[in-house]
Amino acid sequence: MLKKIFFALFVRPLVLIVSGVHVVNKENLPLEGPCIIAANHNSHLDTLVLMSLFPLSDIHQVRPVAAADYFMKNKWFAWFSLTVLGIISIKRRPSKEEGHPLLGVTKALEAGEIVIIFPEGSRGIPDEMNTFKTGIAHLAKQFPHVPVVPVYIHGAGKALPKGEALFVPFIIDVHIGKALYNEDENNQSFTKRLERNIKELEKEYIKSV
Repeated sequence: MLKKIFFALFVRPLVLIVSGVHVVNKENLPLEGPCIIAANHNSHLDTLVLMSLFPLSDIHQVRPVAAADYFMKNKWFAWFSLTVLGIISIKRRPSKEEGHPLLGVTKALEAGEIVIIFPEGSRGIPDEMNTFKTGIAHLAKQFPHVPVVPVYIHGAGKALPKGEALFVPFIIDVHIGKALYNEDENNQSFTKRLERNIKELEKEYIKSV
């Protein structure tokens, strides 16, 4: 309930009205899980933009993956991140005793949820895309029938740049590609294919402006 209220009263007015979001090929966005949304990452606003694309009635099943060292750094922020945003917290360098870092994501997909993952691993410089990590390929291979939907986001890194706390109204463009599957492909190959797909979406955006 808190999650729905937060998105209805704060996120949607901020993202969809104050800033403005232009979505291309929204029909490629699944409305139910399990599903993996894979996008480039320049800003914390990326997560809110992607989550705002889903109906409020389904927002409870949309789970962004987030780094524990940032989102769990104190008890109040941890409570907000887990309870209101509904993040799946992962450690960048977990110990062997803590188990597989993607265990929480696996459980979410098994529960039929929609997971948001940023394959670059961390926020980069606006308009620059870092090399993708292979974690998402492991998930796609473990769940071969779960769609991986590539998404390119432009403008969020300028509306709320990394390291800045001041929000600047800026039109955000979201291009959604067709789902990918990894039924019989090595992790490096699938990761590169996903990266190429998102870069193709970036080219589509550039052609459209």
